[in-house]
Amino acid sequence: MPHFNIKCYPKHLSEQQMKRFIEDLTQLAEKHLKATEASLSIDYTEIPAERWKEEVYDKDIRPNMDHLAKQPGYEL
Repeated sequence: MPHFNIKCYPKHLSEQQMKRFIEDLTQLAEKHLKATEASLSIDYTEIPAERWKEEVYDKDIRPNMDHLAKQPGYEL
């Protein structure tokens, strides 16, 4: 039962773009994680740039750097 928690700068995706993004991510999970569409959940949150360090980098990225599946190419 995969759960994706996506945090990003505001992208201002249209409803159609968001729908396609979720469909693409779902297809990747089905293919690579052998997940079913019904078992997958996705949380999508847009974080303004001025709050990124405090809300995401300091809480989610920096403390978990050793076991991130992919580390960022930046430091804050």
